[in-house]
Amino acid sequence: MEPAPFFRFRLFVAGDTVNSAQALRNLTNLCIAHLPERHHIEVVDVFIEPLRALAEGILMTPAMVKLSPQPVRKIVGTLSNEQILLHALEIEDMVP
Repeated sequence: MEPAPFFRFRLFVAGDTVNSAQALRNLTNLCIAHLPERHHIEVVDVFIEPLRALAEGILMTPAMVKLSPQPVRKIVGTLSNEQILLHALEIEDMVP
């Protein structure tokens, strides 16, 4: 049996806006519920690192990038619909 994959996320936020905080909370809750001890979330504030966001093609926030496992996925918004998010991130098959 293969070990469960480790998920790496990069969340681009715009300071401490309501939508940015909600996206971080939603992603964190999803990871705790479905990927315990198998995830890492890096938060990038586009006000502090605007060139990094542009280099990665991020034009709107909040925006989440699933870096691993492959394929890379980008999702814009507050990440509030868990079922759609699980499907888009290909996590739904791993949910018990």
